[in-house]
Amino acid sequence: MKIRSRAATAITRAALAAVLAACSPSSDISSDTASADGSGSLAVSHVHGLGVDPADGRLYVATHEGVIAVADNGTAERAGDTADYMGFTVIGPKTFLGSGHPAKGSGGHGNRGLIQSTDSGRTWKTLSLGGTTDLHSLEYAHDTVYGYDSTRGVLRVSTDQRSWDNRAELDALDITVSPKDQDVVLATTEDGVAASTDGGRTFGTGSGQVLASLSWPATDALYGVDLADGLHRSTDTGATWKKTGTVPGGRLQALTAVDAKRILAATQDGVYESRDGGKTFSERLPVSTTVGH
Repeated sequence: MKIRSRAATAITRAALAAVLAACSPSSDISSDTASADGSGSLAVSHVHGLGVDPADGRLYVATHEGVIAVADNGTAERAGDTADYMGFTVIGPKTFLGSGHPAKGSGGHGNRGLIQSTDSGRTWKTLSLGGTTDLHSLEYAHDTVYGYDSTRGVLRVSTDQRSWDNRAELDALDITVSPKDQDVVLATTEDGVAASTDGGRTFGTGSGQVLASLSWPATDALYGVDLADGLHRSTDTGATWKKTGTVPGGRLQALTAVDAKRILAATQDGVYESRDGGKTFSERLPVSTTVGH
């Protein structure tokens, strides 16, 4: 089912993209490291992805200026280059998938397609779609990559990370996949959460809670953040939602639920973590904001 139109695009971008706007306040740039005592700083102008590497347990933050690794003691360092990372997900020890744009002056394609790192973000290589595609949302589930192609407004799916099947066209900012059923895919829309039961080939009309971002770590723990930064949980595949808390720090930029209790959220003021299902949050990476870009 095609649910994409010019009118819907304008409305969706006004209502939802304002929450995840690319031109948000940016932090001061002075070095590639920041210490737990506050000395030094890192560029964190906008966050597009969050994840925890099972290899070292560190938090990885995908930003407009590279991937930043954050230790439990608060020490942060840039993992590799200063490229602009859009879609981002951790799929295994030291293994990340991403998308986005090359660092300034690198000479790479404007759209990097699907890229992979096998050394915790230090180096990356393009696997497919290089030069043609910008995947703003990436999900890895059931040994399959689900990517939302923002350049075409289409959901794309790959089982080998090289060849892709184009699925439904739709206006969405985020997608998520059921951890139990590979055919159940949810997407954010202006009308609420739109559901697919055929692997993203067709979607129903959005309904219910209007959310800016989704994350689904367990069958009974589907999380979403609304346009006012309220965190909601669904235990019935998105049919009903219950507010569990509020994400601190202003406008939401990224959301990742590591498991049913551990939630990572990036906002315009920093990166926060909850260990109790969103009831309380603690700051993991402060952002000292300056003038936006």
